Amino acid sequence: MRKFTVTEKLDNEHVVKACREAFPGLRSADLYRALKHKDIRIDGRKTSSDIAVRAGQVVEVWLPDAVFEKENSPGASPAKDNRPVYAKVYESDRLLIVNKRQGVAVHSGRNTGDINLIDAVRRDLRDPEADLCHRIDMNTGGLVMIAKDKEALEDAVALFRNNLVTKRYRALVMGVPQDGEPVICSDDTVMREVSAYLEKTPNGSVYIHDIKQDGDVSVISRYRVLNTYGDISDIEVELVTGRTHQIRAQFAHMGHPVVGDGLYGRARDNNALKAPDGSKIRYQQLFASTLILGKIPPDNCHHGLSGRRFSLNPEFGVKL
Repeated sequence: MRKFTVTEKLDNEHVVKACREAFPGLRSADLYRALKHKDIRIDGRKTSSDIAVRAGQVVEVWLPDAVFEKENSPGASPAKDNRPVYAKVYESDRLLIVNKRQGVAVHSGRNTGDINLIDAVRRDLRDPEADLCHRIDMNTGGLVMIAKDKEALEDAVALFRNNLVTKRYRALVMGVPQDGEPVICSDDTVMREVSAYLEKTPNGSVYIHDIKQDGDVSVISRYRVLNTYGDISDIEVELVTGRTHQIRAQFAHMGHPVVGDGLYGRARDNNALKAPDGSKIRYQQLFASTLILGKIPPDNCHHGLSGRRFSLNPEFGVKL
C-alpha cells in the first residue's frame, strides 16, 4: 500500500488522474481495477468510483508492493515506440483508410500521450478538415477510416449508422472458445454468435451479465477460431453491436480474455507469455482487421466503394 496527500494542484481532479500524478509509473488499468475492487480509499473510506478529490485529502492505493517497486525500478517505463503512427491502406480524393499502430490514441484526450492519429493525418495531408469516421481503442491496432472533407465525413458516418460497414477484428484469446450457435454471415462466412448484456457505470467501468439488469444494453458478437497455439486461440470476431470494450469484456466473461489485456485479462496468464524478443507483452492482442462495405446508395459520395473489402494480417506481439 502507498498513500499521498492531495495537493492544491490536484484539487478537484479525478482520483485516477491524481494517483497517476502521485505515482507516474502506475498504469490506468491497475488503478481502475483497484477501484473495481474498492482498493482505493479516500480519507479512509473505500471508493469504487473515479470521483474528484480535494486538496488535503489522503488517498491510499492498496496495490501489491511489487507494483510500486516495479514502477520505481530502473527501466520500468516502456521504451519509446518510434514506429510510424499509421500506414496507408487505401486513399482516394475523399477518403483514407489507415492501419493505426497500437499505443496511439485516435484523437487527443486525457492520458493519451503526445501523439494521436488524427493530428498526424492532418499534419501529413496538410488538411485540417480531415476527421475520424469511427474510433478504435488506443491499445487496439488496425483499420481506421478517415474522411477528407465534411461531406465525405457525413456520408461515411451514414454508412456506419445504416449498418453498411461490417467491422471484424483479430484477437489472441486464452483457451479455445466454443460458446454460441452457428450463423452464416453476409459474406457466407460461418461463425458462432454469442450474446449478453453490458453494464457501463458512470466512471466508465464495463461489466457483462448473462441476465439483463436495469440499464444494461445488448451485446452481440460473432466469432470463429482460425488457429490454436496450445492454450491460445487466434480468433476473428465480427461485431453485430458496437459497445465500449465489447470484445475484451465479453470474451473475458466467457472465460477467454484477450492476451495482454491488463484490464479484463488475467495477470498470471499475461505474465507467463513473452513478446517475440523475449520482453514483456506490451499491448492487448486485438486488431481491427477487416472493413467490409455493403451496397452503398448512389447518392452517397462513397458509392464507388460498394462491395469493397479492406483487410490486414496483424502482427501479433506474442511469441507463440
